[in-house]
Order: sequence, then structure tokens, then C-alpha cells
Amino acid sequence: MNPFAAYSMMVIAVLIGGGSLLLFGVFLVIGPIPIVRFGATERQALAWDAMLSVLFFIQHSVMIRASFRTWLSPIVPRRYRPSTYAITSGIALTGVVLLWQPSQTVLYRAEGLLRLLARAVSVFAVVGFSWGVQVLESLDAFGLNPVRASLRGKPLRAPVFIVRGPYLWVRHPLYFFVLVLIWSAPDVGLDRLLFNVFWTLWIVFGTYLEEKDLVAEFGEKYRHYQKTVPMLFPWRFPRGSKP
Repeated sequence: MNPFAAYSMMVIAVLIGGGSLLLFGVFLVIGPIPIVRFGATERQALAWDAMLSVLFFIQHSVMIRASFRTWLSPIVPRRYRPSTYAITSGIALTGVVLLWQPSQTVLYRAEGLLRLLARAVSVFAVVGFSWGVQVLESLDAFGLNPVRASLRGKPLRAPVFIVRGPYLWVRHPLYFFVLVLIWSAPDVGLDRLLFNVFWTLWIVFGTYLEEKDLVAEFGEKYRHYQKTVPMLFPWRFPRGSKP
């Protein structure tokens, strides 16, 4: 294994993956970032934004499927597949943020106390998301663990099913907090409404797909977890620290 290639891959994955998430967070909180503007009509802008969203959904959902990973095997070594996914997703997400076209039609704009409340909810979502990332030891957002394991000449450790923190309240707290952040925007135009609806539907659909993978990976433990903890919205108190 070439150490230079391995470390380069990890650095690129962190820079592109992490940078795209930072841009996306800014986009969710303050709205479109005015870098690229096409001068499109309202209808053209909405169609363009919808296309950007769908292209990201396709990239993100197709590349994570086992069949696509099998197809990718002759091209990309196994240890680099997760970081390749992080890089590709980061590029696609950056494209969504930088190429997004705002609508001129404002549906509502919160002012005064309502605006402060919306911002407080956004802060709550960011803090909650950070909490969920912190307690999830198995999270490898940029695909670094397989590369590190190969560098050390050790097998990759299998993920351990542990439930704690926000995972006691909801099975997918990261998705829950992203949804809260999406819908807590104080200024909503037609493009933001389109974004909210499209991305909410995609998150819900993706969560159901991810549930199937988790059942296949953890079996009965996860099935019991499904019965005792809500999937996306924490509508009841947790019963304990273990499913």
C-alpha cells in the first residue's frame, strides 16, 4: 500500500467532505450563498434547483448500495471506497449549495420574537446534531477507518451496536436534527419551500432504506430497537440504555 496515496486520500476526503458539510450548514441557516447566479426566470430557477436536488439524491443513494460497490470493486480498492463516496458526495453537495438559484417570491419572513425563536431552534438543532455525532463512535463520515486499518496492517473492526445519548430517544437523531434545521429557517421563499419538501421526503425515504441495512447487519438487536425507540421523531421517553 502506498502511504502517500493513502494519506492524500484521507486529506482530500476530509477537506471536500467536511467543507461541503460546512457549506451546507451555512446554506441551511442563512439561505443561498450568492456565488453563481444565472439570471434565470422564477420557473427556470425552481426547475434547476429541483434538478440539483434530484442529482444529489441519485448520487448519494446509488453509490451507497451494495450492488454499486460491487460494480466499483475492479476500479477502486475496497479500502478507498468509503472515502471515494465521501469525496463524491462532497462534490455533489457543494454543487447544490453553490449553484442553488434563489426565488424572488417570499412566502414568509419571520420578524421580532418569532425570528429569535427560529434562530434558537436552529442552534438547538446544531447542538443536537453535534451531540449525536459525538456519542456515535462508529461514525466514519469521511471513510477514513478502512484506510487507517490498511496502513496499520490490521483488519477493520466491525461496528458495535451501542445505544446512548440521543439514540435513546430516536433511532436516527442526526436526521431528526437536520430536519429541524431545515424547517427552522426564518425566511422562506419558493426555492426554500421546494428544498424543504424535496429534502424532507428524501431523508424519510433514505431512512427506511438505511433501516433495512441496519437490520441485515445487527439482526434481532436492531429489530428490538425498532420496537422500543421511534425512528425519526422522539415522541416518547426512553426506557433504558440498551435495546
